[in-house]
Amino acid sequence: MMRRMLALLVVAVTLFTAGAAFAADDGFTTTYTYNYDYWTDIRESPDAYRVQTVLSASSLGLDKAMNKPQSLFVRDNDVYICDTGNNRIIQVRCENKTYQLVRVIDRITGCEPATFASPQDVFVDEEGNIYVCDTNNNRIVMMDRDLNFLKVFTKPLDATFDQSLSFLPNKLVVDVSGRVFCLATNVNKGLVKYEADTTFTGYIGANKVRYSFYDYIWKRFLSTKEQRAQQESFVPTEYANIYMDSEGFIYATNTVFSEYDLLSDVAQPIRRLNGIGNDILIKNDRYPPIGDLYWKSESQDHGPSKLVDITVLDNDIYIAIDRTRGRIFGYDSQGIMLWAFGTTGNFDGAFVSAAAIDHMGFDLLALDLLEGCVTVFTPTYYGQLIYSANEAYSRGDYDGAADLWREVLKLNANYNMAFIGVARSLLRQGEYAEAMSYFKMAHDRENYGKAFRLYRKEWVEENITWIMVVVIAVVVLALIRSAHNKMKAEVAAYERDRIKK
Repeated sequence: MMRRMLALLVVAVTLFTAGAAFAADDGFTTTYTYNYDYWTDIRESPDAYRVQTVLSASSLGLDKAMNKPQSLFVRDNDVYICDTGNNRIIQVRCENKTYQLVRVIDRITGCEPATFASPQDVFVDEEGNIYVCDTNNNRIVMMDRDLNFLKVFTKPLDATFDQSLSFLPNKLVVDVSGRVFCLATNVNKGLVKYEADTTFTGYIGANKVRYSFYDYIWKRFLSTKEQRAQQESFVPTEYANIYMDSEGFIYATNTVFSEYDLLSDVAQPIRRLNGIGNDILIKNDRYPPIGDLYWKSESQDHGPSKLVDITVLDNDIYIAIDRTRGRIFGYDSQGIMLWAFGTTGNFDGAFVSAAAIDHMGFDLLALDLLEGCVTVFTPTYYGQLIYSANEAYSRGDYDGAADLWREVLKLNANYNMAFIGVARSLLRQGEYAEAMSYFKMAHDRENYGKAFRLYRKEWVEENITWIMVVVIAVVVLALIRSAHNKMKAEVAAYERDRIKK
């Protein structure tokens, strides 16, 4: 008996070791990858991403560890890391999937002060000009690729900006015309906007004020002056982060909201702002893009997702990172979740304090503030299939998109998006009956109804001749029957009259 148990134990250990070795060879992370089905139940899925490498001070050969880095930015093959605590920008270049240190940017030529003071964000335009939110120097400074000073954007000298407050820029984006949009601490009127010549031109995209009728009545009529002074003002909240997509639209994330406003789409933690600051984000899923759909209330570790940064791929898929549980969420252009993965911890693929995210092609680069490192994730075969299917559909290759989604279903039979993807492709090809069956499997009633109406219209058009023949035949038969009945009635009446006579 003892020998049998020992043998079983040896087999179990051997299998476990072999499985672990296979996972390590394959490069997959052990973080939890999942999605939600139609009933919003969590469904495990194959990994969409694996850890490729981790960029740290030691791996890059830096003289000292990164100290609470706040953000990163990717331009072509270069990564710029805002090493806030060390007052520097670290430039890293990727060549053949290998990341090497290019330079440490800690001085500017031709301006005073020449050094940074707690820089919080960095942006690099297509010409290589570098913009830095030099927060504690109260400025946004612009320099060329050789670090020569070009321009400075300072506190707006305008009545709309409280002159008693310091100008503390912390996030920025720059459009193709050189206009600068920035988030500034204690500014809740939206994004501060500058023209390319550094002229302040106002604000765009302010968060809407949210308060209940009860709050308004209490504050306006029932509370004392002292109570009103202590209560929170009815003012909009600040955004957490911003990102400009390839079309010039600004994606903004918001982490200050009531968790009860999330599922009803009142909180709107992700927004896409047009030129006048209106939210035009498309939300065609059952629930808006908010990260996790389930959480434990009243706990910092177990509360709702706090999406602290966002990046947008060229195919309009956007990806947000969550500070609460270290999760990364991917959504397509319709607001449908493609996948979610990640966790908290201090091992590869996990985060202690997720702070920022950007992309290089399909690779994702995620910054951990407390660990002082950047994790580079690369798509798995499964993840690449999802991207390829979306792109095939976008360029009009509906046959190819359907084939790719079917490949996805072979790997994950619980993936609702794949059923919808196949159905949408079939719908575009005019295969309405087959599209109906896939929409039915995806429980997509709206699109099932659309496919059914098109199928019914097509069936009618194809069978209109027989339909008309049947209709005419029915009408003729009805007329003949009516005439026959009428004649029969007249004959019967004539016979009755003759008998009476």
